[in-house]
Amino acid sequence: MDDQARSLSALAMSTLAFTLCFAAWTLNGVLVTFLVENGVFHWDQAQIGWLIGIPVLTGSLMRLPVGLLTDKFGGRKVYSILLLLTAVPMYLLGSVTSYAGFIWASLGFGLSGAAFAVGIAFTSVWFSKARQGTALGIFGAGNAGSAITSMGAPLLLNKLTRGGAQVDAWRTAPKLYAAALVVMAVLFFIFTTEKKSEHAAKKSLGQLLSPLKRLRVWRFGLYYFLVFGCFVGLAQWLIPYYVGVYGTSLAMAGLLAACFSLPSGLIRAFGGWLSDRCGARSVMYWTFGLSLFACAALMVPRMSIDSPGPAVLAVAGGEVSSVEPGRIQVGGMTYAYKIKNGGAEATDDRLLVWPKSTFWQEPAVKPGDRVKKKQILAKGFTHVFFQANVGIFTFLVFFLGIVWGVGKAAVYKYIPDYFPEEVGVVGGIVGVIGGLGGFAGPILFGYMLKSTGLWTTMWMALTALSLICLAWLHFVVRRIGREAAPGQIHVIDHAT
Repeated sequence: MDDQARSLSALAMSTLAFTLCFAAWTLNGVLVTFLVENGVFHWDQAQIGWLIGIPVLTGSLMRLPVGLLTDKFGGRKVYSILLLLTAVPMYLLGSVTSYAGFIWASLGFGLSGAAFAVGIAFTSVWFSKARQGTALGIFGAGNAGSAITSMGAPLLLNKLTRGGAQVDAWRTAPKLYAAALVVMAVLFFIFTTEKKSEHAAKKSLGQLLSPLKRLRVWRFGLYYFLVFGCFVGLAQWLIPYYVGVYGTSLAMAGLLAACFSLPSGLIRAFGGWLSDRCGARSVMYWTFGLSLFACAALMVPRMSIDSPGPAVLAVAGGEVSSVEPGRIQVGGMTYAYKIKNGGAEATDDRLLVWPKSTFWQEPAVKPGDRVKKKQILAKGFTHVFFQANVGIFTFLVFFLGIVWGVGKAAVYKYIPDYFPEEVGVVGGIVGVIGGLGGFAGPILFGYMLKSTGLWTTMWMALTALSLICLAWLHFVVRRIGREAAPGQIHVIDHAT
């Protein structure tokens, strides 16, 4: 087998393994929702958020040491061992009977999230610098594993439990995932060839960790916190979101959530290609700008609000001679008022893109009353209704997934450019910071929901984070632009 065939085999097997690991990593989003919905366990939204986030925490924290091990010993060995180690707690998940048991098993199988650091380092050594963006983008398409779980796990659970008639049969699902991880470990070891960075292998631990002193690494980590970490958290949180907000079934919620996660994973390959040709700076500008737009549009909740409206006031004093539908007679003057003609929610059966408002007035006087100038004759009422249509919501979520998918590839385009000999460790720390978004996101979303009662508070937090990332990128570009000579815009692209 020549080098080209080996490189393609390494890319294909790394992508397949990462897809499976990502599917395992995000299992709790479906599994926990299923168990709570069927009354197997009684956990509140904050507890669900912790169970969704804990596997992400393990995977995120382990990315740095796993990246170091990959640089030192090679991806073939490390990837195979990681798959086997992950299979053990995944299998044990099928035997737990308590919240604590779920916590410990989730901490264990969360190791599957560290597969990203292995795959990034192992894939990058097989491709030239000019092709790394595209190759890493293809590898990153393994994020679509979350869509496999979102769509497939509800169907699997439904089949195993016979539509909920034998709920305890859910325990077979994690065991099947464990078996798939073992099979993947064997196939990966057979069909790949070891290759590692010789420079990295000769460096001490201190030398390998030296890039962590660079602010750029931490800035890339913040970018990845948004486009990857929040993607992971949202891919799982959308399932209880659809069930709680729109009352969908678990299977339908999984399908709709896949509209976010599946294209986000697949588009990552395009993001890598685009970053190779247009530069990561331009791609990241668009990513943060469009993310800000989408999250801001999504943060408006479904609502039905009653508020005081415009009133009818007497122009002059006098006696009320008559009060009839639509008009009030005071002395020699007639005052018209608006009669209530149905509420805004009466149009709820139609597609509403924008908030709908209506107002009306009700008489505050009766015949024979004497009124003074500026006295209220008819009180005003305003009703505002926003449908938050599920179709429009899903389209915006789908759009956000594509934007973040492109952004994920753009962030990692930077790493082999600036740290070609430390891809594993730098990719690991960026992955750690980014993955923490997947851990913190569901927990934060759960507590915000519990404290405010508003599901859309999560979109408010994501809007603020998108704005921070965009502002920081723009600040760095402006600073470098002032330092660079006129006509050297390409310097900015490769310095940010």
